[in-house]
Amino acid sequence: MFRNWQSVQDEVLRRIRTRVWKPGDLIPNEADLAEEFGCARSTVNRALRAVAEAGLLDRKRKAGTRVAAQPVAKATLSIAVIRREVEERCRKYSYQRITRAECVPPLDVSAAMRTPAATTLLYVRALHLADDTPYALESRWINTDVVPGALQEPFQDISANEWLLQHAPYTDGEISFSAVAASTGDAQALGCAEGSALFAIDRLTWDADRSVTKVRLLFAPGHQMRTVL
Repeated sequence: MFRNWQSVQDEVLRRIRTRVWKPGDLIPNEADLAEEFGCARSTVNRALRAVAEAGLLDRKRKAGTRVAAQPVAKATLSIAVIRREVEERCRKYSYQRITRAECVPPLDVSAAMRTPAATTLLYVRALHLADDTPYALESRWINTDVVPGALQEPFQDISANEWLLQHAPYTDGEISFSAVAASTGDAQALGCAEGSALFAIDRLTWDADRSVTKVRLLFAPGHQMRTVL
């Protein structure tokens, strides 16, 4: 019996790598695999999604799941707890909340999060520091219809980044990377010159068809990001 999605994932990977399931093969459906593995269908779904994200399965609605004919190497990127990221670099982490407000977001935010234009969301702006120097500036909108517990959290001692990863499940998301010029406010917060090139991560996460949170992270000049293939 397979007790968690990671063990199901390991078995799926074994079958692909040993050619039990060959490139292009249609694999059994989730219900059949759940019965075979003695686990919930949701457990199988989570495992297959992880293998598909690694580029080894092609999943198409109503057409089933096939072993990728030409697997594509993909970079693995996880949503990091910034505190841990700083500490893994052997630096001292600290955090400062700048703003916490319940307000109506700009139209581009409500459109991206698919919330009615007049709906109030929770806005949190905070600074993450490494060795007491600015590391990342976090500007985040939280859909409190989906995460009502955020209304009781002041985000004074824990960042929204870390709190949401502990309390708000998500099914999928979208992420983009860019270089942006530091505005006056961004430059003041990050301790750099106005117009400096900043590494920006914009992320929007979903729980099925409902948005959970939209965040922009701006990193101080010189930031490097690493991942694995």
